[in-house]
Amino acid sequence: MSGGRMTGHKFWGPCSFGFYIWTVILFKGSMQGEHQRRLYKELLANYNRLERPVVNDSAPILVELGLTLLQIIDVDEKNQVLMTNAWLQLHWTDVYLSWNPENYPGVQNLRFPSDQIWTPDILLYNSADERFDATFHTNVLVNASGYCQYIPPGILKSTCYIDVRWFPFDVQKCNLKFGSWTHNGWLLDLQMLDVDTSTYIPNGEWDLVGVPAKRNELYYECCKEPYPDVTFTVTMRRRTLYYGLNLLIPCVLISGLALLVFLLPADSGEKISLGITVLLSLTVFMLLVAEIMPATSDSVPLIAQYFASTMMIVGMSVVVTVIVLQFHHHDPQGGKMPKWVRVVLLNWCAWFLRMKQPGDERKRPHHKYRHSSQQHSSSSSIEMGTVPSLTVPLAQTSCSPCPTGTSNGSMNLYFGNYHTMESPHCPPSSDSGVALGGRVYGSPGDDTDAPGIIGSGPGGLGIGVGIPPPEIQRILQEVSYIAQRFRDQDEAEAICSEWKFAAAVVDRLCLVAFSLFSIICTFTILMSAPNFIEAVSKDFT
Repeated sequence: MSGGRMTGHKFWGPCSFGFYIWTVILFKGSMQGEHQRRLYKELLANYNRLERPVVNDSAPILVELGLTLLQIIDVDEKNQVLMTNAWLQLHWTDVYLSWNPENYPGVQNLRFPSDQIWTPDILLYNSADERFDATFHTNVLVNASGYCQYIPPGILKSTCYIDVRWFPFDVQKCNLKFGSWTHNGWLLDLQMLDVDTSTYIPNGEWDLVGVPAKRNELYYECCKEPYPDVTFTVTMRRRTLYYGLNLLIPCVLISGLALLVFLLPADSGEKISLGITVLLSLTVFMLLVAEIMPATSDSVPLIAQYFASTMMIVGMSVVVTVIVLQFHHHDPQGGKMPKWVRVVLLNWCAWFLRMKQPGDERKRPHHKYRHSSQQHSSSSSIEMGTVPSLTVPLAQTSCSPCPTGTSNGSMNLYFGNYHTMESPHCPPSSDSGVALGGRVYGSPGDDTDAPGIIGSGPGGLGIGVGIPPPEIQRILQEVSYIAQRFRDQDEAEAICSEWKFAAAVVDRLCLVAFSLFSIICTFTILMSAPNFIEAVSKDFT
């Protein structure tokens, strides 16, 4: 029995102690609720939310303003609006909401709706929201000393001047200007607190550089009182990886394709088509940039400058291509190349570009030969198309003896003193001749009259041709016409070859010049941005 009593005592002892503790806590909780209810009634009994909570009406109430930036939601460049997720932090002391904690045990602080007590009318001056005040009105936390904490969250839409001069390597600064709407500086002393960015959520398009704050006091002509405000400057840098991959790199590649116009052969017929296609592609990219940029004339975006310079290069390449095609397909009947064009393009530029005209080395001996043959033919005794006498004593022509080795080498056929190509510089010897019109002139004293008979004298060979004189004249005219046609064709081909070579020189010269100009424009324009190196090092690595 004694053992059972000891066991029951051990069991009921802890249970009774726990019951006692629970009863005390419940009693205190009920008493705290009663004190809190009574405190609410006493504080709001004679409270007027329109009255400034100060002891002296001539003294200003001190209000501290801070900002907690959570996220940069969007930066609308076209409408120049910044959208952020932020919390305001308002701190002030309300002398009418203080109490003695000893008279209200357990009541450390109270929570009042913002529409039941006095709150400072702090608004965002540069708000772009339809409701103007986009904050959510939460409860005001008040402690025993009357110190009030009001933290309204909100999606703030503010106007922001977007400077697109260095787009896409730009740094934007957007101001959030807060101030009292109806109280001047003598009634409400607005002071600033530090900005809290510890809970900031990074943005995929913008890097937050900093949010400095500054207190300003403005004086207006109408009033002598100061009007203080606190301005938070959201400084952010654009991340350029997206625009680099989708705008800049395609533009660089397209401008590189424009240089291929000068490498494309003129006979392909696609030089103009390629240039126009590249120009249209750049126009499409230019329209994409114009859609996201504000319609402002204050400054030209950096990327627009680059696109404009590239389009100018491509446009000039199309113009030069037209000139190249005009040179390449130049009509020989249009005349020879001007002397200054030949000197500039075929001499100076070709030497500078290390270009040689195709077949230049092969054509030089031919020109010398043709020149000598023309000299010799000009000294002949019979002109083309006019045969003064068909019976020509060839023995009267004197010349230095020509070497003869074989019968074929010594037998030169003459029609009116026309030489064969085997010995263009030597006329026939005096002991050989041609009998025209039925008479053979070969050796002295030979009177053979048989037409069409081939005879030879002691020192040579005579040929008798039984063709009437008009037939020979007609044959000579036809031969001279054919020879003249060949000479005209050779001259036309030489003229065309000169113009084609000039077109190739212009193509090569423009390829070098436009390549250098494109590289210089690319680096000069893009590297003129103040933070180009920083953007490339952070976003592209």
